Amino acid sequence: MGMTQLTRTLTTARALADATPADRKRSIDFLRAASILVVVLGHWLMASPEIVDGRVQIGRLLADAPWTQWLTWILQVMPVFFFVGGYANAVAWRSAHGRGVAYAVWLRSRLRRLILPAVPVLLFWVPVAAVALASGLEPSLIKVATQAALVPTWFLATYVLIVMTAPWTLATWDRFRWSAFAAFAFLAGTVDVLALGFGFHDVIWLNYLFVWNAVHMLGYAWADGAIGGIVARLSTAIGGLVALASLVFFGPYPIAMVGLDNVAVTNSNPPKVTLVALGIFQFGLAMIFESRLESWLTRRRPWTAVIAVNGSIMSLYLWHLTVMVAVLAVSLGLGGIGLGLDPDSPLWWFTRPIWVGFLAILTLPVVAVVARFERPQRDRRPAPPVWKPVVAVLALCAGLGLLAKNGLVDSDGFNLTAVALTSVGILAGGLVGSNET
Repeated sequence: MGMTQLTRTLTTARALADATPADRKRSIDFLRAASILVVVLGHWLMASPEIVDGRVQIGRLLADAPWTQWLTWILQVMPVFFFVGGYANAVAWRSAHGRGVAYAVWLRSRLRRLILPAVPVLLFWVPVAAVALASGLEPSLIKVATQAALVPTWFLATYVLIVMTAPWTLATWDRFRWSAFAAFAFLAGTVDVLALGFGFHDVIWLNYLFVWNAVHMLGYAWADGAIGGIVARLSTAIGGLVALASLVFFGPYPIAMVGLDNVAVTNSNPPKVTLVALGIFQFGLAMIFESRLESWLTRRRPWTAVIAVNGSIMSLYLWHLTVMVAVLAVSLGLGGIGLGLDPDSPLWWFTRPIWVGFLAILTLPVVAVVARFERPQRDRRPAPPVWKPVVAVLALCAGLGLLAKNGLVDSDGFNLTAVALTSVGILAGGLVGSNET
């Protein structure tokens, strides 16, 4: 069934590639697709599962091999997701607003595209975790498994907030341009100073809004052609890199742009101003290579591949770690086969292509089956009250954030609060209905 669906997906991708309008900004789609593949590859590598003293440990590569932390300056591509999202949200909102589409309808539509692909993975893990807990399986094992599998939901928890505020941040950009971006970047830096320098630790959570809205606004700049010639684009990339290096070498920030368990300060959880600098660097690089990408993507094969990946992009993102956790569970059941290698050893690196290829072979059929949730039916329902999609965003942010942080099982047992909040968000936002006519 999965392979049949995969074949249909490729056939559809070829048809869509042939029908692509000439004015399509193909580099945006390419960056979205390439970024998700980098995320998947990075997760499968950095997880580096191994058995230590009879227990499986996950996510030790960056700690065991410090040299790999430098790679995160390229492999941490979440800034790319956010400025690509900024471009897409600017185009989508301006189009909807110009056609007289109400804000509540637009927001509900965006939420459906984002959240519906997460429903199958939640429907899979909630009963699995509940049955495992009821059967007496050690809660700490369930916690680790569900945490690892549901880590991707942190992006959705944050991104729904960014989407909700997009019309206002876009209006701010339209009025103040680069001063608006500078204001968000300044607020992100101020929060870091208050949290890291003066001990006001709770304010650091505001940076989920300040950091990612700043990076998201770079997409507005792209949509408006605010970065022109090659000199400006090169200066942007160099400026971002210099700012990032300065923050790391002269500030309290670690080298790794992703979270680490063995450091006092992390750059990504919660996000720090370093990710704004990284976003500027990566945005400048994207601008430098934009014209070459656009030219290359006029070819049928690479453009078809981009369309195929984007057609299942959220499913791939949300399921790739679930597949890995399932493989680990089977391996443990067989006595830990394949988990006896030390991360960063020559043999470990030699076997990584096998590891990645094996996970890819298992993931593709799963994605092919669940990808239909990324193509919801056309929604012709009347506009809901504005409060409904707003409440949905707040509930989804809280629920998905708790799932990413704690998994489905914590010290108090099953994490009903996270599941309930997520369910409220889905139902309150009307995300599972359509009334197609």
